[in-house]
Amino acid sequence: MPAAQSLMVDVLDTTLREGSYVVDFQLDEKFVVDLLNRMDDTPVTKIEIGHGVGFEAERIGIRPCNIDIRRWCEIARAELSSSQWGMFAQPEFSRLETLRELCDQGMSFVRIGMSAEQVQANLGYIKRATEMCEQVYLNLMKSSATPANRIPSLLDGIPDNIAGLYVVDSYGSMLPSDIGRYIAAAKECCPVVGFHGHDNLGMANANSMAALDSGAAIIDGTLAGIGRGAGNAETESLAGILSMVGDDVYSYQELARLAEFCRSSLDALPDNRNLQVLGGVIGVHSGFFPLIEELCAEHFLDPGHLMRAAVELAEHSVGKDDIRAAAQLLVRTGAVTGTPMAALLGGTK
Repeated sequence: MPAAQSLMVDVLDTTLREGSYVVDFQLDEKFVVDLLNRMDDTPVTKIEIGHGVGFEAERIGIRPCNIDIRRWCEIARAELSSSQWGMFAQPEFSRLETLRELCDQGMSFVRIGMSAEQVQANLGYIKRATEMCEQVYLNLMKSSATPANRIPSLLDGIPDNIAGLYVVDSYGSMLPSDIGRYIAAAKECCPVVGFHGHDNLGMANANSMAALDSGAAIIDGTLAGIGRGAGNAETESLAGILSMVGDDVYSYQELARLAEFCRSSLDALPDNRNLQVLGGVIGVHSGFFPLIEELCAEHFLDPGHLMRAAVELAEHSVGKDDIRAAAQLLVRTGAVTGTPMAALLGGTK
């Protein structure tokens, strides 16, 4: 990456959104206050906070964050004076009237998450959001499940005034060689493109730098890589890499100290590394790992075999119904580990 390009990069820190996953959305308020206060003294100008799944996720039965959204607003207003703050939303449960209230309380940006295939059905939601919020980013969740060349047609009609469009490696399965095609496809739809990487296969930092090389303007990170499943690109590492190829734009030494503060402060729940790697290679979201573990234990199935069977059955990205149907098929056929899926399906999908 050319040294001059490092000066044009936005690093968005999402520790206090992604990091909530590792503590089952129960964050110590003093830790939150201290981290925001210290982050505000760094050059990082965009900080994402709140429930990992998105604000109002509890409306669909997901465990609520112990810090409610109004308290999040109070803390952010009190601790952040130089950094902008925002939250994540999903049209399935995040109400636009709540978005308006959050913006009235000082929120500067919202990132709306959905797959590329869901965009057309949610154009009205996205447009109304742009009328309420200063900066609206569209995050294409599970981007790698959609061929890059299909993305422009699926995004036809998105508002011209969205602040940016994100390629999201939800499975942690993308490689640097994939990134250029997806960034190029996104730039056909929006001039400002971001990248959000997960680290199932240890590629999140490299993929983030590949995204910058391909023309992305924003990359996401979390301190110490703390986040859902295998975690994310590391804010402090991205800052350090940028300092090596250009200037120390983001004060990597202070961010490294904050990363250690996070590591020592958060009592992270255990996660299944085996499933993280399998999910990254096969392309299954970590949100389905508990179901996969349950079905494998109940029916004595191999998780990798179950994941591959579910991918074969899925029309697009794997869902719960695909996983359950795959388990039933494997049990019904008496399949053993390694049985080719084509044989189970009679040679057809």
